This record gives sequence, C-alpha cells and structure tokens, in this order.
Amino acid sequence: MAHKSLLPPAVDAYVAAHSRETAEQRALREETQAMPEARMQISPDQGAFLGLFVKAIGAKRCLEIGTFTGYSALATALALPADGKLVACDVSITWTNVAKRYFERAGVADKVDLRIGDARETLAGLVAAGESGTYDFAFVDADKSSYGTYFERCLELLRPGGVIGFDNMLWRGEVTRPSADVDTEALRALNDQVFADPRVDASLLTIGDGLLLARKR
Repeated sequence: MAHKSLLPPAVDAYVAAHSRETAEQRALREETQAMPEARMQISPDQGAFLGLFVKAIGAKRCLEIGTFTGYSALATALALPADGKLVACDVSITWTNVAKRYFERAGVADKVDLRIGDARETLAGLVAAGESGTYDFAFVDADKSSYGTYFERCLELLRPGGVIGFDNMLWRGEVTRPSADVDTEALRALNDQVFADPRVDASLLTIGDGLLLARKR
C-alpha cells in the first residue's frame, strides 16, 4: 500500500490491519494498488471512518467530488440505507469503470449516481435544480486548486448540520512549510478559511494525509 500517512509506517500498517473492510473493498483496494496512480486511493482507516461517520449522522443523501476507482464511494454507499443516494463526481471514465464493477459486486450500484465531467459544473447543476440544503454529507478528494470552490458549492447544497470532509489537508506536511506550489497554497488557504469561517464548526484530523471536517451551522 502506498504510504501517505503522517504516521510511522509500522503504526500505519497496524491501523490498516485493524480497519474493517468488506471483501469487495479489499479486492478493490488491492486492484488499485497495482495502478501508477495508486497514491490517489484513500487508506482503509479512512474508508472505515467514512462508513462509520455516514451511519453516525444518519446520512441518506451524499456527495463525492473525486471518485477515482471508487473506494471512498463504496465505503459511503455501503453505509447508506436502502433508499440512500450518493452523487459521485469524476472526470475519468477509465477509473470509474473500475468503480462501477465493484459497485455491482457489492450490490450498491443502485445507490450511486455517477456523474462524469467537471464537478464544478455538476454541483452548479444540482443547485440550479433546486437541491440546495438537501444533502447530509460531502467528501472532497479531487483537484486541490478547486477546493475553495467545492467548499462553497457543497456548503450551499448541505442541510444545516450537514458535514463536508476534505482529504489531503496536511499534504504530507507540506502545508507547514513555505511553498510556491499551487496545490499546497490552495490547501493552506482552505485550512485558514474554514478555521475562521463562522458558518461552520470545524476539526482538522490527522487521519491519512489529513482530513478536515466542516459542519454547516
């Protein structure tokens, strides 16, 4: 498994070994690990956390920005009730074709509404369709330079009490060091913005590569 946690590798492996997965989740994770882009996949402990969190808040309508091969979407969909729905956004047909195979294998394909295209346009379309204030949870793990835009759109689409989760918010520790990198600056800017934003309650967690949770007030 690609190491992107801030934990020492031995501790990270121990956490992963104590993170519950279904057979389908494990198979998907292992297939993805053979890909050059494997680092883009969330870790087993993040998947377990997402599933538990979705259940804990009683979510029925969820958003995902950046689906890749589907591990996070699968964790979310498995945690949703039978009438739950996940709108999953990605730009790649190749990667999401892998995801669709595992959605079918896990019996959750009917819960996932996969949207291929620019997520900014997809989210704007949901707002235009009158879906503002109707979603319970959003998970964002996509192009870092657009995180600020995703924050505003997801906040608009969430109900009061709904939560947005942003992955990679510690960026292997790069957010703590001076950098001219566009992605690093975008992540640092969002951490600062959410910390000071009176519209949300927030917590920056050290799960995986950093998970920022923002709850809409």
